[in-house]
Amino acid sequence: MTAVNLFTSIFLITLAASLIMQWWLANRHIGHISKNRAQVPAEFSAHIPLADHQKAADYTISKVALGRYETVYGALILLWFTLGGLMNLINDFWLQFDWSTTLTGVAVIITITMAGSLLDLPFTIYRTFVTEQRFGFNRTTPAVFVMDLLKGALLGILLGGPLLWVILWLMDNSGALWWLYAWMVWFGFSLFMMWAYPAFIAPLFNKFEDLEDKELKDRIETLLTQCGFISKGIYVMDGSRRSAHGNAYFSGIGNNKRIVFYDTLIEQLNGDEIEAVLAHELGHFRMHHIRKRLVSMAIIGLGGLALLGWLITQPWFYQGLGVEHASTYMGLTLFMLLSPVFGFFTTPLMSWFSRKHEFEADAYAAKQRNAHDLIKALVKMYQENASTLTPDPLYSSFYDSHPPAPVRVDHLQKLQHA
Repeated sequence: MTAVNLFTSIFLITLAASLIMQWWLANRHIGHISKNRAQVPAEFSAHIPLADHQKAADYTISKVALGRYETVYGALILLWFTLGGLMNLINDFWLQFDWSTTLTGVAVIITITMAGSLLDLPFTIYRTFVTEQRFGFNRTTPAVFVMDLLKGALLGILLGGPLLWVILWLMDNSGALWWLYAWMVWFGFSLFMMWAYPAFIAPLFNKFEDLEDKELKDRIETLLTQCGFISKGIYVMDGSRRSAHGNAYFSGIGNNKRIVFYDTLIEQLNGDEIEAVLAHELGHFRMHHIRKRLVSMAIIGLGGLALLGWLITQPWFYQGLGVEHASTYMGLTLFMLLSPVFGFFTTPLMSWFSRKHEFEADAYAAKQRNAHDLIKALVKMYQENASTLTPDPLYSSFYDSHPPAPVRVDHLQKLQHA
């Protein structure tokens, strides 16, 4: 077997294995939730009615069932782009303009990205206007939906286009260590976006207003001071414009960190519960989780680009995936398309680290505020967001970035009585 055929076989086997694994895990999850649909878990029975528990079960099953078909559809689209020749057609179209290699590469990659987004659109529409609508969560109008798509596409071109141009130029003109220079550019751009996103990009999609509740604001500022967190502002975001789901987060780095509450969350929780939720988010800051994730991202990015530096010199990498004309930009595109397939099997490890951080943030929150208030807040959020209380343990350990509801509540109860 030639190197070309071997790599084609490895790609197809890996893709098939990931599909089988995803389908099997989804079926387990659906079956486990269905089996436990008839009764609220004992630890939640005093707070969550059976009707809400069953709504959460049906909502989760609906999302996971749709996800199974979306996974298969995505695999078929990937095969169409690669072995099916769609990448070649797009490349041939732009080659006829006889532009520079760098500019042609930017055009090809943006076209492939936009084509992928358009092909994914049916599932995006179904999730928003069928699944979310059916369970009472969607508040997005068709006009807002279309505007979000257009603004997202325009931002992608305005921000991603120049970044792509620089990276492709480095790939073609900076020698064997291009991957190191490209990594520096990419990581620097990522840091810049983390700084710029809350102030300049997020407001293009949502309205952010200062928290008007003076008593709550004073309580939050006291907590921030206690935790040593310097914020540029405490804002309420109009999340209800698009969804009934509630959440809270802080974003930004350096002197541009912001605390953001969804307006839906402000309506759901009382002051003590909001403080407890914020204490959890601040736990991520105080436990240096953001820094650790940045370092992990940097290491993974550097390793990935170094691997790409070798792959683009191998003819079998292109030929094994059906690419007729090898080039740096086609190599980069293939790498971006294939990374999720081969990276899928690292998902459990990434999920484990994320859940570890969530436990640590909960422990920090329990020291700053009453753990019971955080439990009450979480239970309300599980109920309002229709989060299942009975996930399949294997599915959860593979995918979930947060501990399952019973495990998380039990952990907080132990902290409360410690």
